[in-house]
This record gives sequence, structure tokens and C-alpha cells, in this order.
Amino acid sequence: MAEVTNELIYEVLKGTQTRLANIETGIVEVKTELQAVRGHLLAIQTDVANLYAGQANVEMPLSRIERRLELTDALAH
Repeated sequence: MAEVTNELIYEVLKGTQTRLANIETGIVEVKTELQAVRGHLLAIQTDVANLYAGQANVEMPLSRIERRLELTDALAH
């Protein structure tokens, strides 16, 4: 078995420090990408909400037109 010296411990610790720095950089990149995904998800949710609002704006007048033309009874049978 190799003798454990201060130099050997120092070399191992330097390697460990480099690996930890790389991990920290990777974590920062993942956080940035996650923030971008969250932003896109929020935009999608907003778009879906706008679509539902637009659909409601069309359905309300359409319901009034159907009642006025008395089409609702014909569709129910």
C-alpha cells in the first residue's frame, strides 16, 4: 500500500476542488435552464387562459343567438 503523504492528500484535495467547481457550474446552468422552462410554462398557461377567455367571449353571444333563433330546443331533441 502506498504511503499517505501530505503531498498526496494535497493532490487529491486539488482534484476534489476542481470537481466541486465543475459541479457548481453545472448546477448554475441547470438553474438557469429551469428558470427558462418556468418562464415558458408561465407563457403557455397565460396563452391557455387567453384561449379560454376568447372561447367564453364567443360562446356567450352564440348562446344568445341560439335562444333568439329558438335553436336550443331543436338541438335538445
